[in-house]
Amino acid sequence: MTGTILLTGANGSAGLHAAEQLLKHHSEFTAIFTVRDAGADDINTQNLRQLIARYPEAKATVHQLDHANLASVHEFANKISAAIAAGEYPPLGAIVCNASYWNMVLDSELTADGYDKTIQVNHIAHVALVLRLLGSFADEGRIVLLSSIAHYRQPNAMTSHLPEIPDDIDQLNHPPPDKDRQGRGFQRYANSKLLITTWMYPLNRYLQKNPKFKNITAVAINPGGLADSRAFTSNTPRSIQLLQTFIVKPFMGVINRLADPTLRSSAAAGVDLAELAVNKAHPGERGYFTMLKKDESDPLTLDEGVQEKVWKKSLEWAHITKDDTALKEAFE
Repeated sequence: MTGTILLTGANGSAGLHAAEQLLKHHSEFTAIFTVRDAGADDINTQNLRQLIARYPEAKATVHQLDHANLASVHEFANKISAAIAAGEYPPLGAIVCNASYWNMVLDSELTADGYDKTIQVNHIAHVALVLRLLGSFADEGRIVLLSSIAHYRQPNAMTSHLPEIPDDIDQLNHPPPDKDRQGRGFQRYANSKLLITTWMYPLNRYLQKNPKFKNITAVAINPGGLADSRAFTSNTPRSIQLLQTFIVKPFMGVINRLADPTLRSSAAAGVDLAELAVNKAHPGERGYFTMLKKDESDPLTLDEGVQEKVWKKSLEWAHITKDDTALKEAFE
């Protein structure tokens, strides 16, 4: 498999390491890296540009993409699709949906599109991007979705509120204010990961129904608990920042051995994302993975009725019509 790999959130913790793995070990691919802020003042984007400069033989470009603005996402998808059609980039080999957001210090924030920001950045924007760009894929390809252990409907140290997909699914985008901002903020993040994981199953079904897309596989990966993730330094209560700084990061190895075998570094997770993207890890397989081990996702995600509800609502949220995607089976 060759072609272009599109990686969102490429200047993030795992994203930066995934980018390096692609540049260093898979330079036969063309890389399109997206970031929320491509300006010279963004230190994380500058780190990404410096990384690219260390691999002059690699073919990589950096693009600004605001997941909190659906018009921007659709415009970007149109631009990339046109560039591939014009031969400026090879056909897509993979999309890695890595961009992410959470906020555990404020109530739900609404985007200009009227959706909860966590749900839109993590899920809705990626739905739009993937479905708009399917027609630009090569005959073989991979879609890598970022799930999390948080998607399981079970007690979690970060919150007492379990993730859910309510009967009125639109409630997820309009949660009421709550004094427990940390708990509800993490629940919104977990809800987004539950949606992502559930959406992956019908995506695979519809891909397999289309002869052109039958060799494009979608996977959802729980990358593990990333002890050194920058996510813990923003939109996060001070208590959690201190816990990460003085307990989780310094004792990551001990915690991994004695309590949580999935706790690891962002570097390790980034390598896994890249290897899934180039189809070296579990080539041709579909489904849910914990790190690189095939696993069972939450039972709710396996309910086909719930899957179809999430699928149809995601199309609506993402403003995807039959004219916007080559996956016509999505509307049958």
